[in-house]
Amino acid sequence: MPAKKTVATTLTMEDLAKLAGVSKITVSRALRDSPLVTVETREKIRALAEQQGYRLNVSARNLRMGRSYSVAVVVEMTPVRGRPMSDPYPLELLGGITQELTTAGYSVVLTSKQLMNTAPVMGADGLILLGQGSHGEAVRTVQQTGMPLVVWGAPQPGSDYIVVGSDNRKGGISAAERFIAQGRQKLVFLGDVDHAEVQERCAGFIDAMGGAAMVHIIRPKAFTFEAGFDSISALLKKKGASFDGVFAASDLLAMGAIRALAEKNLRVPENVSVIGYDDTPGAASFVPPLTSVHQYLRDGGVLLAKKMLGLIEGQPVASEMLPTTLMVRQT
Repeated sequence: MPAKKTVATTLTMEDLAKLAGVSKITVSRALRDSPLVTVETREKIRALAEQQGYRLNVSARNLRMGRSYSVAVVVEMTPVRGRPMSDPYPLELLGGITQELTTAGYSVVLTSKQLMNTAPVMGADGLILLGQGSHGEAVRTVQQTGMPLVVWGAPQPGSDYIVVGSDNRKGGISAAERFIAQGRQKLVFLGDVDHAEVQERCAGFIDAMGGAAMVHIIRPKAFTFEAGFDSISALLKKKGASFDGVFAASDLLAMGAIRALAEKNLRVPENVSVIGYDDTPGAASFVPPLTSVHQYLRDGGVLLAKKMLGLIEGQPVASEMLPTTLMVRQT
């Protein structure tokens, strides 16, 4: 008598849930390593799935849920030799974003404005934009997708998108208070105020100075060491140029400014005080150690991701600003 043929059956998530004595959603979360399921339950379900030869059909799940479980992160900045992508901005933001999204079971699609029309980006469940661009042009570009959007930057009047950022105005105020305490009266603000974040830093700085000092604004288009060096070198060549304080919109600009001052035998902080922004790792080790406004970029990345997950789930979400801290050193 011929042997009976055995028909292979495909184990479903529902079958696995029954075997584990839990709900389907718990199985789904456990297989995505979601923190909403205890470690003990996750390990139990994963072990059972491996024993039964079960594999999560991600494509089928995404199709059923109408989601891709991915979020596109668009980096507005253009990497240049003096300001690489490996700098704390945007690397620390990306670290926080990735940590939060992957914990929630989402993948991260890293891209630029130039690659917005690619399938992985257009198939994402939402967009996180790092940087608003000059005059907010980057925001206008990504808004055309009609996708859920969260932006790292500064709130703008009349804007209809969620913003997470540092309190740039408070950062500018803290720099002004430091200069006032030092008795500085002829000041330079160094940064491109066409960017919303830089505009807020400048506005807070000037408002806090009030009538206590004159502020001259220099607007280099880059945030690099070279731009800071060139800007202050050009200012020092002007007849009658006199200033005793520089507030730069980035640490690299501040470091370049200090080098330009040193080449003209102007000592920091004896002749000119300098304050940077971002408090990058290089600020503390610079010679002299740079006073700088600290941004909590990793926390900002986590918050960006949380806001995005809230939008995807249809929850009420509001813009939010993180504090800044002036790190006083020797400049």
